[in-house]
Amino acid sequence: MKKETKIFSGIKPSGDLTIGNYIGAISQWVEIQKDNECVFSIVDYHAITVKQDPADLRRRILDIAKTYLAAGIDPKKSIIFQQSQIPAHTELAWILNCTGTNMADLKKMTQFKDKAGDKQDGVSVGLFDYPVLMAADILLYDAQIVPVGEDQKQHVELTRDIAKRFNNEYGTIFTIPEARVHKAGARVMSLSDPTKKMAKSDESKLGYIALLDSPEVARKKIMKAVTDSGDDIDYDPINRPALANLLTIYARLGNREIPRLVKDNKGKGYGEFKKALADVVVKFLENFQEKFNSISDEETEKVLEDGKNRALAIAEEKMKKIRQAIGVR
Repeated sequence: MKKETKIFSGIKPSGDLTIGNYIGAISQWVEIQKDNECVFSIVDYHAITVKQDPADLRRRILDIAKTYLAAGIDPKKSIIFQQSQIPAHTELAWILNCTGTNMADLKKMTQFKDKAGDKQDGVSVGLFDYPVLMAADILLYDAQIVPVGEDQKQHVELTRDIAKRFNNEYGTIFTIPEARVHKAGARVMSLSDPTKKMAKSDESKLGYIALLDSPEVARKKIMKAVTDSGDDIDYDPINRPALANLLTIYARLGNREIPRLVKDNKGKGYGEFKKALADVVVKFLENFQEKFNSISDEETEKVLEDGKNRALAIAEEKMKKIRQAIGVR
């Protein structure tokens, strides 16, 4: 029997999850859980690197767990848990801060530079240091593969460096993980600016479609999505990125191949194409939201409690080895 690969990934409970999150990450997790040992976290301590409303945060934590379940992640097969419920994450982050991580490493992180901008001295230490917490998330579970978007690949590379330094100092304690960048065609861009990734933090609500947007709102957003010059339907990500993005969404949510979509829409204008795409998006949202709304808070909390217990067992076993290695136990 083929040995299962250990996988770790997670999502921050900040902002609304979008169809971009679904296409680029969650839908792929559903596939990889079938043949692998998967741990999927709601990484709530990563969310508090910027100010959050406590009641809002609690609601989003439950909603992300429900999203995992509604999308098809099986809690009997995969571990679903809330990061803050496992103290080992922050304990290991502190250890890695002291052993394996240099200031120079963190100063190179492009996401920090992008988020902090010219206010680097005024943001929280957590925003600067969160790649180390991410490293702890990954290393606690001996993850071999970490599915990430291109923007997170640098953080997995840092995790590898930290793990190698620690192992060189204390022996082989950590598995060296590898980043697995999401499948080609799975990167969904903003509907209002195809040069930027679709993000739940997008200032323009027209730029993204949330998984919990009403079908009417989603339809309007598709119809208002920017398009490129020209009026024929073809797939050209370099010269016509806006249309390529819409074709990607159509293909992934409609379970179609892009070349076939191009062929089927030959001779049609943007208006007709967008109407057909809007129908596909609306059908997907209606099916997803029906599943989402059928899952109670109580059921979700039970899943998180079970996931916490399973994750605790793995994390504490790992921490025993780490504490022993560094000499605090």
